[in-house]
Amino acid sequence: MKQLYRITLSGAMLLCFGTASAATIEVRVAGVSAKGKVNVAVCDKERFLKQCAYSASAPAQAGETTVSVKGVPSGTWAVLAYQDENGNGELDRNLLGIPKEPYGFSRDARSKFGPPGFEDAAFEVGEGQATASVRLR
Repeated sequence: MKQLYRITLSGAMLLCFGTASAATIEVRVAGVSAKGKVNVAVCDKERFLKQCAYSASAPAQAGETTVSVKGVPSGTWAVLAYQDENGNGELDRNLLGIPKEPYGFSRDARSKFGPPGFEDAAFEVGEGQATASVRLR
């Protein structure tokens, strides 16, 4: 009887925890040169342009580089990408704070006197796999 109880309890727990879905976002970054690596961050509205919740990187490949970000829950997200050409782990900026390395946002959101808003770059992520395109400038 105890064995049956444990099996039933285990099954119920799997059903409860198994309903939380996570997706892999395949980010296709265009406009890449063959230097350094491409860094990608996936952010929710609260952390947009701050400390994003999910990130990944891949060696830069001339033309287009694909970076997969795993474990992203369903919801509304925005992608930021930049090419770390010199490999120092950060987006280099000039004295005015303007990026010196190529960067871009999902949905081709454009910067106008500062970064775009979250809504300009946001897209919905469901279960399984999602794709986002970013063109570096």
